[in-house]
Amino acid sequence: MVRRVLQTEEADPKGLVRECYAIEGITEAECKSIFIDWALSLKGGAEPREAIRALLVRYGEAAPDHPMTAILTAGLLTPDRPHRRGGRLGRQAGA
Repeated sequence: MVRRVLQTEEADPKGLVRECYAIEGITEAECKSIFIDWALSLKGGAEPREAIRALLVRYGEAAPDHPMTAILTAGLLTPDRPHRRGGRLGRQAGA
């Protein structure tokens, strides 16, 4: 299967990430907020990880120390599997 590379306009439809990289002195907290807005603005057919990869190529390579680069890179990480914490079986195990 051939993966289609997303264009910047598809990966960042509202230009939120582009604007983030243009703001001098932006903080990590502000980048996280923009990242959430960006994620919510993706079109239905866009794969978030593919969009993140496209944005890292477009912006992140030129600004490796920018806080948004760190946020985007973290967005590619696979989260840990959730562990069962309680519930009926958890309560019965201690009985």
